[in-house]
Amino acid sequence: MATLSVLLHQIDNGTVLLPEFQRGYVWNRDQVRGLMRSLYKGYPVGGVLIWETEPGPASVRGAAPDGGVRRLLLDGQQRITSLYGVMRGRAPAFFEGDASAFTGLRFNVEEEAFEFYGPAKMKDDVRWVDVTRLFAEGLEPFIKDFAQLPDKFAIYLERLNRLKNIEHREFHEEKITGPDKDVDVVVDIFNRVNSGGTALSKGDLALAKICAQWAPARQVMREHLNNWSAAGFTFSLDWLLRNTTAVATGRAVFTALNEVSAEEFETALGKAVGYVGSVLDAVSGRLGLDHDRVLMGRYAIPVISRLLHLTSGGNFTDSSHRDRVLYWYIHSALWGRFAGSTETALAHDYEVAERAGIDGLITALERWRGGNLEIQPHDFEGSTQGSRFYPLLYMLTRVKGARDFGSGLELKAEMLGKLASLQVHHIFPKALLYREGYDRSQVNAIANFCFLTQDTNLKINKRSPEDYFAEAQAKHPGVLASQWIPEDPALWRPERYLDFLAARRELLAEAAQSLLTELRDGALGAGQLGPIGVSETQDDVRAAQIKGMVEAMRQLGYVEPALDSEIADPADGRVLAVAEAHWPEGLQTGQGKPVVLELDPESSDVARLEELGFMVFTSVDALLGYAERLNRTRAGENDVDQPAEHAPSEFDRAMRSIYDRARSEANYHASYFLSMLAEHGSLATARKLLNTPAVSDGFAALWERGRLDLTVEALVVQPQFASLFSPAEIEIANRRLGQFGYA
Repeated sequence: MATLSVLLHQIDNGTVLLPEFQRGYVWNRDQVRGLMRSLYKGYPVGGVLIWETEPGPASVRGAAPDGGVRRLLLDGQQRITSLYGVMRGRAPAFFEGDASAFTGLRFNVEEEAFEFYGPAKMKDDVRWVDVTRLFAEGLEPFIKDFAQLPDKFAIYLERLNRLKNIEHREFHEEKITGPDKDVDVVVDIFNRVNSGGTALSKGDLALAKICAQWAPARQVMREHLNNWSAAGFTFSLDWLLRNTTAVATGRAVFTALNEVSAEEFETALGKAVGYVGSVLDAVSGRLGLDHDRVLMGRYAIPVISRLLHLTSGGNFTDSSHRDRVLYWYIHSALWGRFAGSTETALAHDYEVAERAGIDGLITALERWRGGNLEIQPHDFEGSTQGSRFYPLLYMLTRVKGARDFGSGLELKAEMLGKLASLQVHHIFPKALLYREGYDRSQVNAIANFCFLTQDTNLKINKRSPEDYFAEAQAKHPGVLASQWIPEDPALWRPERYLDFLAARRELLAEAAQSLLTELRDGALGAGQLGPIGVSETQDDVRAAQIKGMVEAMRQLGYVEPALDSEIADPADGRVLAVAEAHWPEGLQTGQGKPVVLELDPESSDVARLEELGFMVFTSVDALLGYAERLNRTRAGENDVDQPAEHAPSEFDRAMRSIYDRARSEANYHASYFLSMLAEHGSLATARKLLNTPAVSDGFAALWERGRLDLTVEALVVQPQFASLFSPAEIEIANRRLGQFGYA
């Protein structure tokens, strides 16, 4: 047994550390509150698992002592780190994560509740005690404050003393010791103990072994990842390790690094970083793929790293060689070459690259595709920016000289100057198509996308193409053809929209095939494209909803997801979904199942996703509701009854009326809204919907149907209900309605 104060002292003097393979701190504030509540009430919170080892066998995180036995935390990191942060007022030396999760905790001595500091609620109220100050200075500073409350003095002091005594709480301590307990054995134990979270990957294990020989390895790799992130490209540690393994060993499995020395790994890492830089320069400058959203086929890049390593000088031999490599790269991304069994595909391609170079890789890819590498019109049938063919549309725009409808200029950075930020433009406006009865996948078809400057996009606004196409063509002859727009005016009318899509897919496929053939044959003209990037439009309610959801999840303490993320079946590479949001390692890294938000479940294989262990949400409201309930559970608040606030019967009737009218007049069944009314009551439901950064599913669905008059926001701004809501809440409702065109 070890008392908490002893454990924290051992962290202070550097004898309790973290093994390098441990993930960073991922807890959120509600988990910290829940831990403190459980300790205060004397509930069990679990023990700790310690690996006692001499210096050498394991790389550690944090300040290590000069010698002697190291005590490495295997199980209990999140709890002990939280308690250290709360009680010491700072993060431990081995800390990696967000320190705000344990900064500013307060304890209410009247209600015996833990919350984080909020000035509106806590300022000048002595009953809200700074928990960190209590542990740092003891009871004395608070005695004077409580003297003002003689009736409660003894009670408050007893409660503070009980809280302070948490530092004497004993934690059951299990130890792993012995010379036979090497990194392999300990990682296996860790994975078994950590069954509630995500087991360490093969990459984690390989990197742990590398760090045992070369301690700075992880930090050096992170620095490279940060540099790429600053340039607009986000990669994972595992991905960089793939590239390094390819260079160092020519093999796809991480276990190949077992035979690589620290010096050899450091050298290979440096070379891999250089090769990746060459690839990014080529795909950005030659293909215009200049930001993270359009970077295709990330797992084709380790193959190119291997190819360059095998090439004399480690560079493309000439421009023709570079273009053929890019041809292979684009096709491997478009057809999901590495979407299934990644290691198997990588191993095969490494062998081909060594034996036959880029020409062999192209031949092997053709054979894998059954001899067919041609782009067909139906390939552009996808929707959303997560489709594999979205980057190809952007590439065509950049490389083939697409022109802006407003200025007539080619969409190149050096020509556009201050207008260089592009926006995705819906050729047929979304609101127009929804009014005509088209569904979401049709509205967001790739063939309905083009890229324009922000200025032109704003000027076109919600005009129909039958209005602005003729104007653009008259002002800038040839501008429609430059964007692969069918020039038959009959196709520019909303009732011919599906025919328009079919015709434009033909033109896009023809242009894409031409571009790729030119790359393969070395016939594409020379030129270097400057970076532009794409900014988000502000009039898409679904985009606003997803952006708000990401912010809401961040406020709840969860990690940022990958957006518009393609999820493939690991067995055969088949695309299961292009999810609006994807948390591949759980809502908190390494904790829980992977999570998917898929707002078009009919176009995805939800059953297979669930079979593979994903938690699938088909509603933003349901996802946020789950996350909030999870946090309440972690904070220990599920046993607290919070009765619904009484609302005037007129408002109750109005809330139920908009549900009934949405169902009968707009064919929208707001089942989640109805369950919220039953659980929280009408007033709390309205406030809940207003006070989350994300607009609700109902708001988004009713916007698509042109019926924002049936939203809660439209109800809240009615004068007869103004007294029920704060000015800030009414302002939120007005801003949302105004942003999306409702007066």
